[in-house]
Formats: sequence, C-alpha cells, structure tokens
Amino acid sequence: MSSNALHFEVTHTCKTTKARVGRLKLSRNHTSRGPIETPVFMPVGTQGTLKGLTPEQLHQLNCRIILGNTYHLGHRP
Repeated sequence: MSSNALHFEVTHTCKTTKARVGRLKLSRNHTSRGPIETPVFMPVGTQGTLKGLTPEQLHQLNCRIILGNTYHLGHRP
C-alpha cells in the first residue's frame, strides 16, 4: 500500500483535449461509499463554512466530497 493519503487512478483520457476522468481513493480510510468518481461536483467551504447551499441542497445533489478550507482560521479565528 502506498504511503500517500490520496490516490488518483485515471480511467479515461480524451484524445482531443487530454482531459482525464478517473477515480479518487483515500488510502487510509476509504469513504463510506467507496471511491469517488471524477469529474465530481465538490463544494468548497471557506472560512470554515460552506456558503450558498443548504444542507438539504447538498443532500439532493448527492455530494460525495466537500472541501473545507480552514487553514486561515488558525491565524484569525
């Protein structure tokens, strides 16, 4: 097993644009629903919160992954 926390496996590549489609795997603790197929809609929460979508909307969109950017909260809570 790789020591990297994330592993991206390319499953298809567009011959024209070279765009890639693949599968994102978390090495240590796979998501409860398995690998995440890409491309994927991934909401991004800045300053520790997700803006613009309600929890109900996230549920309806069947979001598989959410990025929470909280680095700056340690410097300016």
